[in-house]
Amino acid sequence: MPNSLALIRIVDDDPEMCDSLEFLLSTEGWKVKTYPSAEAFLAEDEPMVPGCLLLDIRMPEMSGLELQEVMAKDDYALPIIFITAHGDISMAVDAVKRGAFDFLPKPIDDTKLLTSVANAVELDWKRRSHHVDTLSAKKELGSLTPREREVAELVALGLMNKIIAEKLGIAEKTVQVHRGQVCKKLKVRTAVDIARVLDVLKD
Repeated sequence: MPNSLALIRIVDDDPEMCDSLEFLLSTEGWKVKTYPSAEAFLAEDEPMVPGCLLLDIRMPEMSGLELQEVMAKDDYALPIIFITAHGDISMAVDAVKRGAFDFLPKPIDDTKLLTSVANAVELDWKRRSHHVDTLSAKKELGSLTPREREVAELVALGLMNKIIAEKLGIAEKTVQVHRGQVCKKLKVRTAVDIARVLDVLKD
């Protein structure tokens, strides 16, 4: 079932190809927007809208590969599915190695296209969810005092309050107070939860 919030972008200088892909995807329930060039896509697209990008590898002006490079430099992580003519397959393989999600040779197999689009959109949602989790974790960790952060990191290692107190040269009751504040600020209850929040920032 297509995600109603996702948008499938199509960038291709061939109007017939754009129309054909838009018709197929729309019929399956996807929201679609087409662009006649890479430049138009960069000027008009809304990066905050989840989805994926169907991108022709060869276009006048800026090519699909050049657009991929621009997006990578701008940290624009929208999954890219390259559309390729037979002679461009080696280029497409290289593009996948540089981070593209998939490539589909012409003539395009409808079933493969729909499967790849669904998988690419799912990946984009997971990436965006992780990004939100990371931002939330950064904000919550930023609210900790330096001492609370020290306590949090030692708690995450599974150390008992008594051992933490010895390591930091403070009273065990003080550790308990700091630990309570850490749990409150990070909105967690256990040492495992604290470790999970810290791990989000390591990924």
